[in-house]
Amino acid sequence: MSDESQDVIERFWKAMNTNDFRSVGRLLHDDFLLEWPQSGERIRGAENYAAMNERYPAAGVWRFTINRIVSDGSRGVSDVTVTDGELVDRSVAFFEVRGGRIWRMVEYWPAPFAPADWRRRLVEAPATTP
Repeated sequence: MSDESQDVIERFWKAMNTNDFRSVGRLLHDDFLLEWPQSGERIRGAENYAAMNERYPAAGVWRFTINRIVSDGSRGVSDVTVTDGELVDRSVAFFEVRGGRIWRMVEYWPAPFAPADWRRRLVEAPATTP
């Protein structure tokens, strides 16, 4: 059995890397909905998704590096590093795929933070920082 979500998620991030956000719409279901729980925003439809990305303030072109994708059938999760050349963020997104296109996406943008002093001797730094 093929993993529908793995392929679609990989194609989604590849399309996002082109910065042609209108082309990404071909991968989005007619009933596409993106949720950003941290801000309480919902973006409905390919048109609104493309417009939001086109208008998002950036220092340069956006680059997306897939750190990991975990998927099973019609659901998947991606961990992606996002940069515009100045800003570097990490996104964790949960996908639901229907009919070969992304139907629902819930995306979290965690903010980095320094380790607490009390646990510095108990933890190690990552080998590489994305």
